Amino acid sequence: MDIPIPESLGIIAGKGVYPRLLADSARKQGVKRLYAVAFRKETDPVLEKYADQVDWLYLGQLGAMLEAFKASGVKQVVMAGQITPTHLFRIRMDGPMISLLSRLRVRNAETIFGAVGDELRKIGVELLPASLFMEHTMPEAGVLSARAPTEQESADIELGLKVAKTTSGLDIGQTVVIKNGTILAVEAFEGTDAAIARAGELGGAGAVVVKVAKRGHDMRFDIPVVGEHTMKSLRRIRASVLAVEAKRTILLDREVVVGEADRQGLCLVAVKTEETTE
Repeated sequence: MDIPIPESLGIIAGKGVYPRLLADSARKQGVKRLYAVAFRKETDPVLEKYADQVDWLYLGQLGAMLEAFKASGVKQVVMAGQITPTHLFRIRMDGPMISLLSRLRVRNAETIFGAVGDELRKIGVELLPASLFMEHTMPEAGVLSARAPTEQESADIELGLKVAKTTSGLDIGQTVVIKNGTILAVEAFEGTDAAIARAGELGGAGAVVVKVAKRGHDMRFDIPVVGEHTMKSLRRIRASVLAVEAKRTILLDREVVVGEADRQGLCLVAVKTEETTE
């Protein structure tokens, strides 16, 4: 890791196990104090067992979040965990958040979170890469499961990579689902799990799911993540392959994910791209 390990670290904690796993890994790697801003109805309360202090806010309270970080004294922060997409349209925003959004001509994960990072920088807080302390969960290229892809599945992976790199570059989504050369679903605002379910309804069993980071991805936020929920979604549609981008995807509870892939007879493979070695 090129970034020196900070003595104190802040976490902007979304939903799922990611914030908890990051906090645990950061502690094991030498961070002495962990402070987190968590969101009601999103963040798992178990985070309180891993952080020294957690302040609970509602989504849309940008001003309160900035004040909380000022008061905490931390100077470096990591974003960890997702926000339920539909909640972004159902929150009560404060003045600073309304002002921030009004300045954005395009509103997506990169522009919104990037603007939040700019606001943090104004108060002397640096937004660090979201992969910090989680590098060990980002696989090298290769087959991770017991089963390797078939010739047809390999062709679908290649097509999926091409399509996913294009759509993610347009900020449409990171996931594409293919079956026998046919594009079943492209992830949009609904999220990965919903896109996988939609593909299952259209194509039935045997789909190939490809998930990537976009070209030039800002690794401070919205890094592709695969965890238990994704594996359940794959099982429901009886998918045959999950292909992720090597060194640019986080596998949460990696042993659990790989074990579940093998139980499903699913091929789990990390694929090298032109950005893998950057």
